[in-house]
Amino acid sequence: MLALVALFGTTASAQPTTHDVMEAMERANDHFIKKYPDPGKPTFVKKERPSNLWTRGVYFEGLTALAELERLLGNEKYDTYYKYISDWGNAHKWTPRNGVTTRDADDYCCSQTYLDMYWMEDRGVAHKTGAAYLPTKQCLDNLIEAEDTPWIAGSMTKSTGSDRDWTWIDAIQMGLPVFSKMARISHFSGDVEADRYTDKGWDMYEASRDDIGGGLLNVKDGLWWRDSDFVPPYKEPNGEDCYWSRGNGWVYAALVRAMDAMLVAKGSAAPAFMEPLGETKWRNIKVDEHFGDYRKDFLLMTKALLACQRQDGFWNVSLHDESNYGGIELSGTALFIYGMAWGVRHGYLSKKKYAPIIYRTWETMVSTCLHPNGFLGYVQGTGKQPSDSQPVTYDKEPDFDDYGLGCFLLCGTEVVRLIEQK
Repeated sequence: MLALVALFGTTASAQPTTHDVMEAMERANDHFIKKYPDPGKPTFVKKERPSNLWTRGVYFEGLTALAELERLLGNEKYDTYYKYISDWGNAHKWTPRNGVTTRDADDYCCSQTYLDMYWMEDRGVAHKTGAAYLPTKQCLDNLIEAEDTPWIAGSMTKSTGSDRDWTWIDAIQMGLPVFSKMARISHFSGDVEADRYTDKGWDMYEASRDDIGGGLLNVKDGLWWRDSDFVPPYKEPNGEDCYWSRGNGWVYAALVRAMDAMLVAKGSAAPAFMEPLGETKWRNIKVDEHFGDYRKDFLLMTKALLACQRQDGFWNVSLHDESNYGGIELSGTALFIYGMAWGVRHGYLSKKKYAPIIYRTWETMVSTCLHPNGFLGYVQGTGKQPSDSQPVTYDKEPDFDDYGLGCFLLCGTEVVRLIEQK
């Protein structure tokens, strides 16, 4: 990867401006809102689904982060974006998809935004009634308190408290941050047992990491197999292990979001997405005793990801086999840069080494993927491996057009915060 180092590491940082990053995010987001003016309306991809499914949940994670930047920068778009989030949550009564007895992480991915809205309401924009977090609390309490019984394939209607629910690594992003965010709310509400949420989150993460499929994290390579179907002897055409880009992006983002929920800026109770721009100091509220374990895995993954980045700044859908559906792909790339920007901002990664990579990759994503009208190209559709939803091209619309935008917005908001951190 010497060519990569030469491209990103030895030239002056092409730092974008806050204005340009915000413009790119707004263009993409406004295109989406114009296409879907009613956030509560069900989606339809082959069949009807409620709009709090996981794909839309990821989008709202990104929109929530963007909305707060709009507020901090004094932009009028904040009101529009905040209302869009509120209308979505109210349409679903702030309840996980399939109710509070669900055990499917895809169903409670939406709760990440629900819990963030709890803090936004506390600012006086809306009345804090608990509506935004109580259904999620009930769902997680069911997971914690239910009898631990074996998982039955296809049974997603009643929680049994199993630690082995996250059999696919995408679920780590959908689920782990919810436990961390709930622990934060409970901690600042005076709950002395708030760590029951982070303990459960760790137990489920650890089961995916070390148990399911013999352990889905290959510590030697610093990357994750998507699920037990892809652990050896399964191989890519070139003989390498199969590491799917977006799957690893989901885990990388989950680690960032779980750690982020445990940090407080200057003694504030507010979560990170509400911090003033330019913040540089945090303390750990120490509700999650495994913060250091997550950070260790985050750094392990960072090293592995840097080693397989393409010379143009993107990552292939198959991280170790560029011949297997190689080519530009946005969603995994955005999640990786999102995590790296967060790592630099919090002092876990070298700014000198990583900032040029972050800035150049962001600029490349915008110039290569973002259409003039706001449509995002080069987003791989849903699936679980490099061959799914191919080909991935500039003009092709993925089956769901929301989660790729969510990844893009998460990435861009961290890039802005890094730019503003003097």
